[in-house]
Amino acid sequence: MHDRAGQQARPEDLIDLTALLKAYEDIQPDVSRVDQRVTFGTSGHRGSSLDGAFNEAHILAISQAIAEYRAAAGITGPLFLGRDTHGLSEPAWRTALEVLVANGVTVMVDSRDGFTPTPAVSHAILKHNRVAPGSADGVLITPSHNPPRDGGFKYNPPSGGPAGSDATTPIAARANQLLKDGLIDVRRIPFERARAAASEYDFLAHYIDDLPSVLDLDAVRRAGVRIGADPLGGAAVAYWGEIADRHGLDLTVVNDRVDPRWAFMPLDTDGKIRMDCSSACAMANLIHTMQGGAKFDVAIGNDADADRHGIVTPDGGLMNPNHYLAAAIAYLFSHRPQWGADVAVGKTLVSSSMIDRVVAKLGRRLLEVPVGFKHFVPGLVDGGVGFGGEESAGAAFLRQDGTVWTTDKDGLLLGLLAAEIQGVTGASPSQLYADLTVEHGAPAYARIDAPASREEKARLGSLSPSDVTADTLAGEPIEQILTTAPGNGEAIGGLKVVTKNAWFAARPSGTEDVYKIYAESFLGPDHLKEVQAEARKVVAGALAG
Repeated sequence: MHDRAGQQARPEDLIDLTALLKAYEDIQPDVSRVDQRVTFGTSGHRGSSLDGAFNEAHILAISQAIAEYRAAAGITGPLFLGRDTHGLSEPAWRTALEVLVANGVTVMVDSRDGFTPTPAVSHAILKHNRVAPGSADGVLITPSHNPPRDGGFKYNPPSGGPAGSDATTPIAARANQLLKDGLIDVRRIPFERARAAASEYDFLAHYIDDLPSVLDLDAVRRAGVRIGADPLGGAAVAYWGEIADRHGLDLTVVNDRVDPRWAFMPLDTDGKIRMDCSSACAMANLIHTMQGGAKFDVAIGNDADADRHGIVTPDGGLMNPNHYLAAAIAYLFSHRPQWGADVAVGKTLVSSSMIDRVVAKLGRRLLEVPVGFKHFVPGLVDGGVGFGGEESAGAAFLRQDGTVWTTDKDGLLLGLLAAEIQGVTGASPSQLYADLTVEHGAPAYARIDAPASREEKARLGSLSPSDVTADTLAGEPIEQILTTAPGNGEAIGGLKVVTKNAWFAARPSGTEDVYKIYAESFLGPDHLKEVQAEARKVVAGALAG
């Protein structure tokens, strides 16, 4: 924990925006360096122009590669293009538009010339494809909750959700080839011509006007639920006020400032400015507002592209993301009568086992998948998965009639669900979770890092269950050893070991020489520490074997 975590940023903590934008144009990436190539992780390509990892050349290459990919895939409809409030998002948006239009792509840009949350782009793709299936896709210019120095570029195919490796692998390969060849095959026209040729789409109106199909806003309004919303300077900044006005909600936007340096933000746990709405340090302003006498029944925070949610309640402060997922699932599957009895609940394998217990009590099927929201997309599209959620505070669920809403994470939706829970039940989501712990137990959950070389990380990512020789974990017999996810059989890129009352999962970091240990115990914090300690030994033994 940084000694200034949770405290307001100082001038010396802020980025030099002029230098950041100059580097975007001036620095040419060296594709012989791994850290300067195009690389799509679980949420697209990310990096900083200052490091030669997110520069104009990257965006030219990725945009050309996407134009070629969609042509080869027969995607002939419009591409919905959105951006968040990061400093690098505006220039990258302009560059992408220049290339996509030059390649004959019909690009839909925001008619208000504003910022566009990730879920609004997913909603737009799906809405279009209900009429013309498979013809539209989208691009989000966002690094999500990353620090202000970073940029990000994410492709969403016609499914509306994050692209899988079947799309990102060829796109990245083609982009890197274009970089290697000096961008000679990139088509581009001046921005003024590209903007004039683009079509306009009112992302905000289409998204907000459709909210009653997925939420019981009448109940929120009737109950007079008092809502506070903090977009954390992100793309939802114009959305929350419109939601209040259009749906007659008692909703106050407590912070409407937009600053690509995020000078108004408290520092996160590591001393960096990071718009992580699941972090009590990053959310310190909203928490203090709630504790300082603000008369809100629930307060909501979002990250920069509004695909994540942070829920603050008067009785519990900032909810642990796992706690809110469990409460949301318990509520939704008891208050959505039109969802069929066979509709499943989706969770990532590093999310709390409280979800497993709640799902079992509900008599529902659990779909446990690897980390990455893309694994929920097929089930959300066909209505077979009613709710998909990640422990990192990202989730989405179906409309009230059981059809798809979005196939990307929706932080606005999950925030408004907290208000619906309050309005319908008269209890906060944190109170609902407390009731669940009385019934199912109160788990202790944590994530820690352990050192690992690049070779060890590669080995960890390719283990098989037979590599684990231990038969007990923290005093309990091991019941499951997983290297593939039970829900879809996909490789988890690591290891999960499960006992009756505890589990741990180990996954290599994609950016640092560490691996992440997620662990949970229903036997208390002391037992959790035992699980964490023995997890290191189990992993070391598997790697040595």
